[in-house]
Amino acid sequence: MAVLSDDKRKLIGQLQKHLLRWQGFKPSENHPEGIGLGPIEKAFPNTIFPMGSIHEFIGTTPEQTAATSGFIGGVLAALMRKGGVCLWISTSNRLFPPAIKLFGVEPDRVIFIEARREKDVLWALEEALKCDRLIAAVAELREMDFSQSLRLQLAVEKSRVTGFVLRSNPLRVGNTACAARWHITPLPSEVEEGMPGVGMPKWGVQLLKVRNGNPGYWEINWSAGQFMDASKPAKVSELPMRNRKIG
Repeated sequence: MAVLSDDKRKLIGQLQKHLLRWQGFKPSENHPEGIGLGPIEKAFPNTIFPMGSIHEFIGTTPEQTAATSGFIGGVLAALMRKGGVCLWISTSNRLFPPAIKLFGVEPDRVIFIEARREKDVLWALEEALKCDRLIAAVAELREMDFSQSLRLQLAVEKSRVTGFVLRSNPLRVGNTACAARWHITPLPSEVEEGMPGVGMPKWGVQLLKVRNGNPGYWEINWSAGQFMDASKPAKVSELPMRNRKIG
């Protein structure tokens, strides 16, 4: 196997950055060193979490939806570290606002919007993503087709707002224009030795798709106000969603 020189490595790295820029990827100026997702960030282009993009989360059970909400809360805390507000839009208002404080998000910095119908949620999300004064917008949607996701992606490319779409038990997943598709599962928490009760949250985090990146699976803890690596990336044959019709 040929060994590349340092000059060739730098040249290849520069070409990759140019290609990503031509494809619409813009690295974040606010978080040039990442947002604290640990080994997961290596899966993204230039190892940087894609801000100013749409992230789609698929949950097939109520437990997965609840775990996903917590995981998104941790990401929001990192994005809002230097201030700002975000919107959380749904028809059910199932999220208990004080609960996301566990993940470092102050509830008074989140504007909760309850819509009557799912199509109203989609409309509110698209309008929110056009507002460059927001840090992020989260919407709980069951169904979303490619053209709808493309409208959302086009909106954030202008405003640089980061969008999160939490799809709970969708009838059909299909293809979307989202930059990344996630699947979050709750895992048994780890209790400190000699301490009673329930430990801090732990997730199985699967990146099903990521534009210009590398999908994978990781186990992540939430501890001391940050994401912590709990395992090594699994092999493709070990991925939980491998045999499911999601993709």
